[in-house]
Amino acid sequence: MKIRTSVFASCVLMAQVLGIALFLRGFFPAPVKSAVPSKSTLSDRPAEPLTGGCSMLRPSFTPPITHSVVIMLVDALREDFLFGPHGRANMPYTRHLVEQGSTHSFVAKARAPTVTMPRIKALTTGSIPGFIDVVMNLNSPALLEDNLLWQAKEAGKRIVFYGDDTWVRLFPKLFMEHDGTTSFFVSDYTEVDDNVTRHLDGTLKREDWDILILHYLGLDHIGHISGPRSPLVRPKLQEMDDVLKKIHGSLVAKEAEGSPPYLLVLCGDHGMSETGSHGGSSEPEVNTPLVLVSPAFRRKAGFQQPGVNSVGRLIPAVVEETPLRDRLRYLQLNGHQLSCLLRDSVAEHHREVGVEQLRVAEKSHGGWMKLYLEGNTSEVLGNVGKKVLRQYLEALASMSSALSKQLGKYDMYSMVAGMVIVFQALSGAALVDVPVLPALLSLPFYLLCLLLASVHVLVCTSAGASCYLCGLSWGLVFAGVAFASATLCVLVSMATRRIPPGPKIAAKSGGGSSSGWSLSELDVLLLVGTAGHTLSLAASSFVEEEHQTWYFLLNTLCLAIFQDVCRKYFREQRRPGGLGEDRDARGHHPSDAPLKTGRVRSRERWLALATPPLTLACCRLMRTLNQTGVQWSHLPGMGHWLNSSEHKGALSLVAALSLLLVYVMIQRRCSWVSRVALALGLLGVYSYRAAVGNVSFPWQRGGQNVSKGTVEARFVYIFVLGILFSGTKDLLRAQLAAGGDGRLKSRGLWEIYCGLVLLVALLFRAHNLPVLCCCLLIQTLMARFIWRKLRYDAAQTTIMHYWFGQAFFYFQGNSNNIGTLDISVGFVGLESYVEAPAIFLTALSTYAGPLLWAGHLVCYLNSQSR
Repeated sequence: MKIRTSVFASCVLMAQVLGIALFLRGFFPAPVKSAVPSKSTLSDRPAEPLTGGCSMLRPSFTPPITHSVVIMLVDALREDFLFGPHGRANMPYTRHLVEQGSTHSFVAKARAPTVTMPRIKALTTGSIPGFIDVVMNLNSPALLEDNLLWQAKEAGKRIVFYGDDTWVRLFPKLFMEHDGTTSFFVSDYTEVDDNVTRHLDGTLKREDWDILILHYLGLDHIGHISGPRSPLVRPKLQEMDDVLKKIHGSLVAKEAEGSPPYLLVLCGDHGMSETGSHGGSSEPEVNTPLVLVSPAFRRKAGFQQPGVNSVGRLIPAVVEETPLRDRLRYLQLNGHQLSCLLRDSVAEHHREVGVEQLRVAEKSHGGWMKLYLEGNTSEVLGNVGKKVLRQYLEALASMSSALSKQLGKYDMYSMVAGMVIVFQALSGAALVDVPVLPALLSLPFYLLCLLLASVHVLVCTSAGASCYLCGLSWGLVFAGVAFASATLCVLVSMATRRIPPGPKIAAKSGGGSSSGWSLSELDVLLLVGTAGHTLSLAASSFVEEEHQTWYFLLNTLCLAIFQDVCRKYFREQRRPGGLGEDRDARGHHPSDAPLKTGRVRSRERWLALATPPLTLACCRLMRTLNQTGVQWSHLPGMGHWLNSSEHKGALSLVAALSLLLVYVMIQRRCSWVSRVALALGLLGVYSYRAAVGNVSFPWQRGGQNVSKGTVEARFVYIFVLGILFSGTKDLLRAQLAAGGDGRLKSRGLWEIYCGLVLLVALLFRAHNLPVLCCCLLIQTLMARFIWRKLRYDAAQTTIMHYWFGQAFFYFQGNSNNIGTLDISVGFVGLESYVEAPAIFLTALSTYAGPLLWAGHLVCYLNSQSR
C-alpha cells in the first residue's frame, strides 16, 4: 500500500511525539509529596500513646522551644566556606558562634537537583525534589503541598520575607510583608543583596512579626560569574557575616529586655561546584552548612566537627534540653508524619520495616507513659525512656530510607516503550511504500504480538501500579501491542526490500564506490561508532561519562584517517591501479587530476600526514583545560590553574594568542569590511574580559576596579551584527544574480559563520578561548588536506562533523550534569534580566561546539557543490 509522503511524515512525527512523551512520563515520576490530598491540621495529629488505649491526657501539641525565628538563607553557601580551613577568615563572627556560642552545627546534604526552587520546596515541605522541578524552576507556580509556612500561618504566626522572589511565587498569600528580587540576573551581586539588607534595621526593631526569612543571592551570582575561587567570594562572605552579626546582636538585645527565646538559622539551599555552578550531585554542590543559634541550646566549649543532617528526621540535639516526655512526643509526631508519607507513596506500606518498628516504639512509649503517670521516679523510668528513644530513632531512619528510595524509582517500562516508538519512527521516516497487508498476514506478526503481550503481563504482575502502562485497560494495551508489532514487521519488510543482495566491505578510502553495495573501512567505523554510542546511552554510567565515549571515537577516527592518508599519499602512489581503485582510460585515479601525473607536492603531502596527529594533540590539550563527567569532575584542570589570581598574566597571554589565531584562520574568506569588524570585535572581546577582571592589559595594575563589562560587550555585539548583516547581504545578492553567484554565496555563508565565531568568543570564558582556537584549526586543516584531498563524500563528512561537534561540547567543560550549565553568559552585556536574550545566549554558549561544527559543515558542503 502506498501512501502520500505528507501523510506518512505526519504519522512519523506523531509517533515520535508519542514516544518522547511516554519516555518523559517514565523519566519524571510523580515526586514524593508531604501530604495527599490536603494539608494536615491539628486534629490530624495522634494523641500520646498509653497502654490500654489512647487518651487525650494533654493537648496534642507541645510547648514551643522558641518564640521568634529568623532564617538567613545564603544561596550557594558551601559548607567549606564556613567549616573549612578558611572559615575563620571568611566568616569570623559566625565561626566564633559555632565554636563558642549556644549553637548546633550540621552539614546539610541537599538532594539533586541542587537548584533553588526544588531546594526551597524541600526545606519547607520536607519532600524530596524531582528533576521535573528543574523545569518548574524557571516559572515557579504556587506551592499547594503541606508546608511549614502554611502551618505557621494557620497557627497565627506573622511572616516577613525579603530576598529571592521565588518565595513570593511559591507562597503568594502567606507573607505579611515581602520584597522580592529577581534571581536570574546573575551579573548583579551587589544591589541584589543591598535590597535585602536595607530592610533589616527597621524590621529588627519591630515587634509585629514572628518569622523573618532572608534569602541572599549575591554569593550564588558571584559563583556563576567567576567561580568559588574568585577574589569576590571572601568579601561577600564577610558581608554575610556582618549581616548575621547585626541580626544576632539585635536578638540578644531583645532577649536581655525580657523577650522570649529566639532561634537564628543560617543555611544554604545548595552548594557550588568547582566551576561556580550547581544542579548536580557532587560533594561541593550538595554539602551546605546548617547553623542553629538559640539561648535554649547548651553553650559550646570549642569547635566540634559538625555532624551530617538527617533526611526527614528530627535532629535529636535540638531538643536535648527539653523534658523526656516532650522529646518522645516530638519523635512520635515525626514518626506519624513519615508513616503517612509512606502510606501515600508505597502500595504496601504496612510491610515496611520502619512502619513495624514505629508500632513497637509506640507500644513501648505507651508503657513508659503509664510509668510516668504513676509517678515512677526510679532508674527504670529513665532506662525505659532511653530505650523508647532508640526505637523511635531506628524507626525514623528506616522510614526515611524507604522514602528516599522512591526518588530513584523510574518507570522503566514506559521509558523503554517510548524509546522503541521513537526508533521505529526514525527507521521509516523517508519511506512511503508501506507493505501493510503482507506484514499483518505474516507469522512474525503473531509471534511478536504474543511476545509483547507476555512481556506486558510479566512486567505488570511484578511491578504492580508503579508502571503507568499497567494502569491502562487491557483492550487498549492489546491494541497497542498489535500496532507496535505491525509497525515493526512493516519496517523490517521495507528495509529488506531496499537492501540489495551481496553486500561487501571494500578496503578503500574516500567517497568513490565500486559496483554493488560497498562499505569502506571508514564507513564501517562511522556506522559502528554512531550505533555503539546510541546503545551505550542505555547505561547510566555511560551517560554520566559520555565524554569518554566521544573522546575514544574521535581518537579512533583520527587513526583511521591517518591510515587513509598513508594509503593515498604513499602506498597507492607506488602501486598504480592497486586495491581495485577506479582508473580512467589513461590509468589515472580521478583524485590525481589536480596533482599532475599523479605526484603530490611534498608540502601538501606532509601537511596531510601531520593533520591527524596534530588533531590528536589538540584534543589532548583541550581535555586538560576542563574536567567533566561525574567521577573526576572534582579534580582540578588546567582551567583552574589559569583562573587563579596568581596566574592572571599567563591567562592573559593565552587569551590574546588564541584571539589572534582565531582572526588569522577565519578572516581569509571575508570581505575587507568584515575583516575590520572582526578585528575590532576580537579586540572588544579581550577588553570585555579585562573589564570583568579575567585578564589584563600590560599597562593595567592589579588593583584596578572590576566592572560588569556592559559597554565592552555591547561594543562586540555591534560588530557581530555588522558581520551578520554583511553576510546576509552577500547571500541575497547571490540569489538575485543571474544563474546564482556561487562565489558570493560562499562568502556570505562564511561571513555569517564568522559572526557566530565572534559571538562565541565573547561568551566563552577566558580559559576556554584555546578550545575555540583548536576548533577552528582542526576545521581548517581537515577541510584543506583531508576531506577535500581524500574525496570523502557528503555522508562521511557529515558524520565526522557530528562526532567533532559532540566531542567539542565536552571540551568546553559541559557534561550531562545540569551543574555544568553556565547561566552567567546569558547576561553578558545586559543590565537587567530579559528572558529571551538570556535564554538565547545561554543556549548558544552551551551548545557552541555542535553549532560551530554544524555551521562549518554548511560552508564546506556549499564550497564543494560549486
